[in-house]
Amino acid sequence: MPAAIYRQPKVGILGGGQLGRMLIQAGFDWNINFSVLDPDADAPCSSLASFTNAKLTDYQAVLEFGKTCDLITIEIENVNTEALKELVRLGKKVFPQPDVIELVQDKRVQKLFYRENKIPTADFLLVENANEVKNHLSFLPAVHKLGKEGYDGRGVQILKDESDLVKAFDKPGVLEKLVDFEKEISVIVARNERGEVKTYPAVEMVFHPEANLVEYLFSPASISASVSLLADQIAKEIITQLNMVGLLAVEMFVTRDQKILVNEIAPRPHNSGHHTIEGNVTSQYHQQLRAILNLPLGDTSLIYPSAMVNLLGEEGYAGEAKYLGLPEVLNMKGVYVHLYGKKITKPFRKMGHVTLVDNEISELKKKTSVVKHTLKVKA
Repeated sequence: MPAAIYRQPKVGILGGGQLGRMLIQAGFDWNINFSVLDPDADAPCSSLASFTNAKLTDYQAVLEFGKTCDLITIEIENVNTEALKELVRLGKKVFPQPDVIELVQDKRVQKLFYRENKIPTADFLLVENANEVKNHLSFLPAVHKLGKEGYDGRGVQILKDESDLVKAFDKPGVLEKLVDFEKEISVIVARNERGEVKTYPAVEMVFHPEANLVEYLFSPASISASVSLLADQIAKEIITQLNMVGLLAVEMFVTRDQKILVNEIAPRPHNSGHHTIEGNVTSQYHQQLRAILNLPLGDTSLIYPSAMVNLLGEEGYAGEAKYLGLPEVLNMKGVYVHLYGKKITKPFRKMGHVTLVDNEISELKKKTSVVKHTLKVKA
């Protein structure tokens, strides 16, 4: 029997940010060739793969880029889905599928999907503009989200009472009932073309109070076995209902009466999965590749309890990035620094992350606090 010849697949990534960068780093282990399309000529992926500098929303640019690849995936949702649909018609594989990307692009459609499929989520109203929000004073306190183009905390406003109505967006959006939650958790779930599904243990996220993005997280989440099981089941149900191939992050609220409400989903590697590089048997990036290449999904078990600290640009600083406290952090046991190759820092920009592992949760939390207060990005 002749030996099998391993053909290097060419994977195209729409988006050249840090998620694409870490996906490429994982793919180097398996001789995978990558091409990247991004509007920023200095994007983190620009020096790691064949690079095309063009807009992700440009139909012709995405179409021509995709024709040169065996398979196309994303690291950001704001892409031209019509071009991706045409690539599918031309016989290219696109994972996640264009219809899934379209659903996630619009939070209004996303919320209707939860309602139609009986996925638990916060009560909500669809609103067309700021004036319409004013007609729903009795629904406050609520969270007003832009339907489209919100990202990394942008496009979200908390409206507690009538005095906050000046902050309402004058575009189509969602008005969600403000949830009195105990914790915010995330479950990452993967599915390949054969329908094999695997989840990672839920993580507990802590958000920055101003930037409205994850500041740090702990794995596993400090939740009951019953809540953990329910979160796991919901994540599997969502990816199965979507018939999605790839990696899906499912962000959820754990309410004070121990119920779960789905907040949002992201059909790609996610900030809440960075810790898996050192903390789990299979990283989320290797799992993404396994899923989209229809390979067996990897073991998601914990190796150690872990934490992740987002390395954000310091408030009040913009310019060429300088990393203060790096030697001190690198001198700590069980601490792994991942920098994203971004030359310019600005307030709250994601410049890197730090993964921490320790068998003792108390020590893990102490080290997390030290890292958070030691490693700073300034100009």
